[in-house]
Amino acid sequence: MLASNLRPRLQHLLALFACAFFLLAGQFFLPLLGIEDDESLFASPLLAPRSWLYAIRIGHSTFPLMVMSYIGTLKTLLYKAVFRIARPGVWSAREPMVLAGAASIWIFYVLLRRVAGRRAAVLGALLLATDSCYLLTSVFDWGPVALQHLLLLGGGYFLVCFAQEPKSRTAHRALAGGFFLLGLAVWDKALAVWMLSGMALAAAAFYWRPIARLFTRRRAAIALLSFTVGAAPLLIFNFKTHWSTFRGNVKRDTTPVSAKAPMLMNTINGQGLFGYLTDEDWQTPHPRLPESAPARASAALAEITGHPRRTLMFYALLLALALAPLADAGGRRAIAFCLMAGAIAWLQMAMTANAGASVHHTILLWPLPQAIIAISFASAATRLRRAAGPVCALVLAVLLASNLLVANEYYVMMSRDGGSESWSDAIFPLSSRLESAHPPAVFCADWGIQDSLRLVSRGRLPTWDLTGGLTDPGILAGDGYLFVGRTADQEIFRGNTARIVTAAQAAGYRREMVDTISDGFGRPTFEIYRFVPAQR
Repeated sequence: MLASNLRPRLQHLLALFACAFFLLAGQFFLPLLGIEDDESLFASPLLAPRSWLYAIRIGHSTFPLMVMSYIGTLKTLLYKAVFRIARPGVWSAREPMVLAGAASIWIFYVLLRRVAGRRAAVLGALLLATDSCYLLTSVFDWGPVALQHLLLLGGGYFLVCFAQEPKSRTAHRALAGGFFLLGLAVWDKALAVWMLSGMALAAAAFYWRPIARLFTRRRAAIALLSFTVGAAPLLIFNFKTHWSTFRGNVKRDTTPVSAKAPMLMNTINGQGLFGYLTDEDWQTPHPRLPESAPARASAALAEITGHPRRTLMFYALLLALALAPLADAGGRRAIAFCLMAGAIAWLQMAMTANAGASVHHTILLWPLPQAIIAISFASAATRLRRAAGPVCALVLAVLLASNLLVANEYYVMMSRDGGSESWSDAIFPLSSRLESAHPPAVFCADWGIQDSLRLVSRGRLPTWDLTGGLTDPGILAGDGYLFVGRTADQEIFRGNTARIVTAAQAAGYRREMVDTISDGFGRPTFEIYRFVPAQR
């Protein structure tokens, strides 16, 4: 596979195989969990009751630009077209992001081919396609991160094309396209500045001479204009709100940076989502036995291999850094670029309040670790020549096997124990039960319910958020109004339902239970209730 005579057609077939594997693996995970609130946030401007943070009016039409101060409506616009083809639901919400993840693997492949050659490109594509955290954050995309990877890799690819062929007929189009995609990435999620600043500083440190030779006023104007057009919605929002994206989100975290380092390591070795996406056996009263032949085979494989939860990628990264001196000057420079860009980006998220301690942040650094490993290992194979072929093939096989076994363990656990509180499949029977009651209003008393219900019900439920507490006691007297919260042991905002009930009692009302909704594993998850006058 890593032999020097690897032909271009075989390279492309291997890269396509990596993309196809990623796409197929996504199909197995896609139906396993319920819809999480952040995963469904993009649909808030599309489905009733529609909501957004900022919009502009042109004539008689309203165009939402931002759903949060740092998340734009790029994904919303994409799904406006998707929902015209397929009804809102699990498949239509997740499948496009799986496709985006597969496309990002292909772009990573062609980018590495230009930067480090065919060996590194094939190796990088295979490692990225089998990375369980990359797969799961793309399938469920609660970050959101899938479009971030696609846009940053696409922008990087166009800029490398421009840098390598500055006199070609399409050079200026590549320059414009690259900066436009980077601007879109910032609008999609302003946290893209972490990676952009890291890449910019690393490029200045290791490629300043080639960049200086490419610089002209015309090219600088093209780059600036293209980036501005891509990021225009975010810039408009900040101009109108006195740069609230940065004032509201850039807050220094006093927690030591070292406290967030374990999450970075857990993302690299693949274990960062155990216990977050999944539940454990001890949390599941009735674990689901595998029924289909693939499910039984998967469970048997997990049993035979000892239920692995860590890949060997962290050790592979350390080995890659140790082998980096074997690379030629171009390879060493590319490795140094990836290392510096990733370090700068990670330090920014680690020093920011409420950031860097979750996989949906650390995964934004991807695919830099895979690039470092691929470039270093491919360079070592080239330097060592004949002796390296069997060794590199064996190392690659072991790495891929460790990645696949951890991904398999995620599949087994999701199938057997279901999702955690935020990912519970109880959201589906909850939506059906509420729709059958035809309530004039549904008040959601815990985080992670409203946006999920909006998507699952396809906007047919008039939901309102009560996570901030009961601020208007008048809603207690609403005819037919229903309230939804989680059971005490499942609450995300602990004690929120109790506080609402206490406030209602002070206003002269008592809670009357309507129904309790369990998940597919028999766990009572949601409570539906109403408030009636205490004298009744």
